[in-house]
Amino acid sequence: MMKDVALESTYAELPERFYTRMAPTPVAQPRLIALNEALAGELRLDPALLASEGGVELLAGNRVAAESRPLAMAYAGHQFGNFVPQLGDGRAILLGEVVDREGRRRDIQLKGSGPTPYSRSGDGRAALGPVLREYIVSEAMAALGIPTTRSLAAVMTGERVFRETILPGAILTRVASSHVRVGTFQYFLAQGDGEAVRVLADYVIQRHYPDAAESAEPYLELLNRVIAAQAALIAKWMNVGFIHGVMNTDNSSVAGETIDYGPCAFMDAYDPATVFSSIDMMGRYAYQNQPGIAQWNLACLAQSLLHLLDRDETAAIGKAQAAIDAFPDLYAAAWLEGMRAKLGLTSARDDDKALAEDLLQVMAANGLDFTNTFRGLGALADPDGAPGADAIGWPDHATRLPAEWIARWRARLAGEDIAAPERQARMERANPRYIPRNHRVEAALKAAMAGDLGPFETLNKVLARPFENQPEHAPYTQPPAPDEVVRATFCGT
Repeated sequence: MMKDVALESTYAELPERFYTRMAPTPVAQPRLIALNEALAGELRLDPALLASEGGVELLAGNRVAAESRPLAMAYAGHQFGNFVPQLGDGRAILLGEVVDREGRRRDIQLKGSGPTPYSRSGDGRAALGPVLREYIVSEAMAALGIPTTRSLAAVMTGERVFRETILPGAILTRVASSHVRVGTFQYFLAQGDGEAVRVLADYVIQRHYPDAAESAEPYLELLNRVIAAQAALIAKWMNVGFIHGVMNTDNSSVAGETIDYGPCAFMDAYDPATVFSSIDMMGRYAYQNQPGIAQWNLACLAQSLLHLLDRDETAAIGKAQAAIDAFPDLYAAAWLEGMRAKLGLTSARDDDKALAEDLLQVMAANGLDFTNTFRGLGALADPDGAPGADAIGWPDHATRLPAEWIARWRARLAGEDIAAPERQARMERANPRYIPRNHRVEAALKAAMAGDLGPFETLNKVLARPFENQPEHAPYTQPPAPDEVVRATFCGT
């Protein structure tokens, strides 16, 4: 008998109203097209086993591991500001959990695994393009050091998916610290099930924030921890020009990870009003709005926890409001810390914020590429040094940065006791050279739809080393040509 994947299921031990137990829907002809062997190693899973016929059957949902208790999770959520009392896993099945090499418990979920009671008339399937997009971008985010769900494998199903056109079907195996969302708490609040909110809060504390259990007010401490985690996460997004595209409360993880890569994208030319999502007609989730939306989502979490914060409603509201009011300062501090690193600063001064914001204004006014501008600054940090690899192709950017700003920045750098080579090395570790540029992602997806996975595989290899100079892949640093610009991205459903 073949060795099986060992899975635990702590979420399945919660009350049955938290989920629906069910197996994935089998597919016709599963074929493994991507396997993240490095991640499999982190999870203490055998890549050879996963790539075997039996392993592919598991990754496709055609077979359930012996100890797995698969389920579809229930949750609600605000979608573009409108509350939907029941959403849930409409096309995903949680297979179970593993404990990785660092002792962290992590979910294993199949996305695109067939209809569930939460599908709302949907087919429960996923098309190849959105599956590969999530694989590319989530793994790129991980390489950038941004908390995120991960992609373990992608499998083609041998079946067709009907959207605007007929598309090849696929399934993503997603890994997360957990799949508990702000919307999971909202689901039970909407039902008036305060006991379920408490049980869920206890579960999240035990799984993600165990130290909070020692607090005199554990549920308030839970709220504070989630707020801090989200503030740090959104700051990291903003520091790399990432736009999530659909920041609904059901896409807001209480573990502080980026989750649900639908119409996400990275900016090329810096414009704080940038929107990519084809369904975000009013720009609710524009780049510049992300911190405010995160705070709004967290207020929804606070509302769900009110009855746990204090028996006195007025006191509970006061505690919740104080916690939510702390978000802007937490975010601003995390954002400025990231910006100081990007600018090569190792100490803190009061005028650093203005220095960073003035640079962004210049970038916006001149349409400068977000990633290349920050990466290229390292070559300008030392006015007496020889241009490095990052100065290649940068004269145009350099001439479009005002001499006054460069002089201010260099004067600020001169006040720090750090050698120029070390500063440049630090800046290279803070400013990626490679991001999943939209036109490169779209080209890889288009090729994959035509049966060529080569561009997808190459793009993943490049993005796995985002801070390194890879001369052989220099074209991947270039912004799109006018005819390559991607102006809209789409939700995978």
